[in-house]
Amino acid sequence: VHLVESGGGLVQPGGSLRLSCAASGFTFSTSTMTWARQAPGKGLEWISTIYSGGTTHYADSIKDRFTISRDDAKSTVYLQMNNLKPEDTAVYYCRYGTLGARGQGTQVTVSS
Repeated sequence: VHLVESGGGLVQPGGSLRLSCAASGFTFSTSTMTWARQAPGKGLEWISTIYSGGTTHYADSIKDRFTISRDDAKSTVYLQMNNLKPEDTAVYYCRYGTLGARGQGTQVTVSS
C-alpha cells in the first residue's frame, strides 16, 4: 500500500482547498478510503470515508463543508474543503480502509 497526499497549504478563514491522495499497491476500485487529520497536540481524528460503491460518511465537525470523492480510473481520492476554519488546521492523511496504512500527510493551515 502506497499513499501520497498533496494539495495542502496556507489559506485564509473561509477559503477552500482540494486535497488529493494518489494510491498504488492495491486494488483501489474495490477499496474503502478514508481521510483523517491530526491537529497540533491532538490525536488522529477520523473525518470522512468513501466506500467502493460511492457511499460516504462524514464527521459532524466537517459535515456540509467538506466533500470526499474518488476517481477509480486515477486511483485517487479527493477531499474538497470549503469554508475553512482555523480549527481545521492539521496534517491531513488518507488511509487505506478505515484504520489501515496512511500516507505521509499534507499540512493544512487556516490563518489570516
